[in-house]
Amino acid sequence: MYTHAEHPEEPEQRFGGHDLRHHGDAEVRDGAAGLVDLAVNVRTGTPPSWLRECITGSLASLAAYPDGRAARAAVARRHGLPEERVLLTAGAAEAFVLLARALPVRRPLVVHPQFTEPEAALRDAGHDVERLVLRERDGFRLDPKAVPDDADMVVVGNPTNPTSVLHAAEDLALLARPGRLLVVDEAFMDAVPGESEALAGRTDLPGLVVLRSLTKTWGLAGLRIGYVLAEPETIASLERAQPLWPVSTPALAAAQACMGRAALAEAEAAACRIAADRAHLLAGLAEFEEVRAVEPAAGPFVLVRVRRGAQVRDRLRLLGFAARRGDTFPGLDDDWLRLAVRDRVTTNRFLQALDQALSMVGH
Repeated sequence: MYTHAEHPEEPEQRFGGHDLRHHGDAEVRDGAAGLVDLAVNVRTGTPPSWLRECITGSLASLAAYPDGRAARAAVARRHGLPEERVLLTAGAAEAFVLLARALPVRRPLVVHPQFTEPEAALRDAGHDVERLVLRERDGFRLDPKAVPDDADMVVVGNPTNPTSVLHAAEDLALLARPGRLLVVDEAFMDAVPGESEALAGRTDLPGLVVLRSLTKTWGLAGLRIGYVLAEPETIASLERAQPLWPVSTPALAAAQACMGRAALAEAEAAACRIAADRAHLLAGLAEFEEVRAVEPAAGPFVLVRVRRGAQVRDRLRLLGFAARRGDTFPGLDDDWLRLAVRDRVTTNRFLQALDQALSMVGH
């Protein structure tokens, strides 16, 4: 279903009742010590020791200004691209701000439900943002024909946060055309075994912009490192809008290290473990008549619908588990919760807590 978004005069990034600036970390701040974190999608046990040592080793160079050339070259090699198609950023969030402010866009469209920061950045830059809201009855899957022909920027996540839907690369490729920016947020693609359906590395699609983050798989949310892959002209425009030295020396060291062969093999192994742990979580959720999960799921998280979900979420907190509320995502309401995939022991404990929570709210 194609809908027009509300206009940006609404205060505090609340549009249509959705708080676009609410993110999972809010669930585990301010008095949430001791809660098992199912709200933030960063892989547990990260960063690994070898990566911490790499970052620590870079501190000896802090007196010098950051030099991103080696990290940029490493990202380019990893995706088989020339360096002029790569831009390093202070996380994917900076990339969304650059895209919103540096490029001439007239009619941006954001596919929802998805990560809300792209829309928030576009609105902050003065754009009227339109929404394509995907529906549960369609499995939250995108029909390329539903995108208006004159949308000159289309933003979509793959796999999508929070639905965990992995769209087919061939469907997304149908959205590419001259005069349009096709922005694909692949922040969670390295959590998909084999990175199936990835568009990173493609050079045959006009206007393609792919965003990647090292936050999720490697546990670097506090370091802020990501990158953009796009046509050289787009990269040059974004780079001109960046401040000088936008990425710190430790973040550059981390980026370079995570592009190595051993790191990529480790990420692939982690993706396979996540897939197995996700299957275990989904099997457990299927035992509850009151809970309906969105399947098939491809990300390191699952989206579930449960009646009186806000109350269930509150009870889960009392029982020691933080889940991500769903009502801040356009297209969802407070009956939706997003659950990060964790190891089987943690999942079993959560499923027991969920059983208690459902009983407490009278399901």
